[in-house]
Formats: sequence, structure tokens, C-alpha cells
Amino acid sequence: MFHQCLQRHAYVSVATHGRSSALVSWSCCQSCSQVHLYRVQADFEQRGLNKFNNPSCLLVGKIHASARSLTATPLIHGDIAINLQRNADPCSAAGCKWPKTGGYVYVPVIISSGFSKSRIPLEHFFYEKTCIRFMWKRHWHKDFLFFYPGSGCWSHLGRLPGGQAISLQKFGCLNFGIVQHEVLHALGFHHEQVRSDRDDHVIIHFENVKRGAPSLNGREHNFEKEETNNLGSPYDFNSIMHYGNFAFSKNKRPTIVARGNPHLVFGLAKEMNSNDIARVNALYECGKF
Repeated sequence: MFHQCLQRHAYVSVATHGRSSALVSWSCCQSCSQVHLYRVQADFEQRGLNKFNNPSCLLVGKIHASARSLTATPLIHGDIAINLQRNADPCSAAGCKWPKTGGYVYVPVIISSGFSKSRIPLEHFFYEKTCIRFMWKRHWHKDFLFFYPGSGCWSHLGRLPGGQAISLQKFGCLNFGIVQHEVLHALGFHHEQVRSDRDDHVIIHFENVKRGAPSLNGREHNFEKEETNNLGSPYDFNSIMHYGNFAFSKNKRPTIVARGNPHLVFGLAKEMNSNDIARVNALYECGKF
């Protein structure tokens, strides 16, 4: 049972189905079946005041400016912001994973008041099935996720020191599956079709991908294979992290085809499946859930 919901301003667990001037506040559904983060209604940035006497609010303007500058940052694999100081498999390096305390992984969150009529769905999957817990950012939290209505849907890969943005464009990026997909990037997970063993499972048809440098709108870099840590899990066409057959196609022909079954349709997942959940638990050593 969601015993945290019974505690006033206790923990908030992340959800996904499938961001700037105010901190988030949160409330639990009466049934405790789903937890949502809600934005604070007051516009702290305009008032120049901290209604809750929380030093975190004073950082929001700086964070928002930084987040806006990130929209010009080149992306790899379609929706991952480049970090030049991190290798291809970031969670094999120290500092990528979010820290664990008392058996749980607490991830501080800020949600932009730019979502004036929206709320970011942070649903029960993480709470019920993993040790990931999302909570309201406080002034002592140095690392956090900042959800804001940027240009496109994108995230950084793994934890970054000092806070990091997750861009969720208002039109097209706020469905359950996309939010979940971008949050999984922030937890340290790559796309399924770029994992190290992908050539055993799929064929990438580069002849159907727009060629050229990323600066010239080329798309070949989105299919570069990475040296990933696959956590002993099978390749999964139904993962929320798998792109569709026609991703980045220049001619309406498939760019990704399954070996052994060229007619298999994939990339349609609307939420995390059992393999996605198992990988989170394996990476963060969650134990039984």
C-alpha cells in the first residue's frame, strides 16, 4: 500500500505513461493508486519572493535560463542531449546512477510553471514495481530533474551534477509513454535499437536514412551502435525504449527491420513493460518488488 501517501509532504514517486518559475507541490490521490506532481500556482519568478521560504526557489530562474540554452545543444539518437564528458555507456561509469538511501533511490524533481494547464504524469509503475521515488526538490538537493516545456522531447542520459533538464514540448510530448521514455533516459537507459547486441536482432537500413552531418539535418547518427550494459536482459521489441520501423526515414521505407521477421511491427509501446521494469531494478539493485 502507498504508506507514503499517508504522510504529509512525504515522498513522491515518479510515474510515466507514455517544465520556468515555480517549484512543484504534490498531493496523493485519495485511493493512493496514482501519485502526481502538481505545479505551485503562484508565480515565484514574477513576485521575486519565496512563498515557502525555500532557497530552492531562488535557483529556478538560473535553472530555466540554462535549460533554454540546452535546446540548442545537439542531440544524439533523436532525443538524448550530448554530454561530452560521458562515455557511450554512461551508467558503467561512477556518478551516472542516482544515489540510493535506505533501500530507495530518491530523485528530486522541479516542474516548470510553464505547464499552466497541464500536469506531468508520474504514475504508479515506478512506485509499485521499483525502488525509484521522486520527491519535491529541497534546497539541499544538488542534483535534480527539471521538467520544462522546451523544444521537442529530450533528456540527458543518466544523472548530471547540478541538475538537468527534461524537455517536454506541450504539443506532442506530454503523453504517458513519452514522459516515461525520457525519464528512463535520465535514469541511465539508452534506446533499445542501439544496444551492443542489436545486430543480432535488427537490420538498420541506412539507405533509407537521411545522410549527412547532424548540423545539416542528417540522421545517421541516430542509429550508431553503443557499447551498452544490457544487464543480462533480452533484446525487447516491445520496450518503451524501442523506436519504430520507420524512425528517421527519408523515403517512407523502413529504417529498422527485425531479423527473421521483416514484417514485425514495433515501437508502439505506450508504457514500460516487464523488461523495462526489470532493468531499472537490476541497474539500481532494487531487490524484490
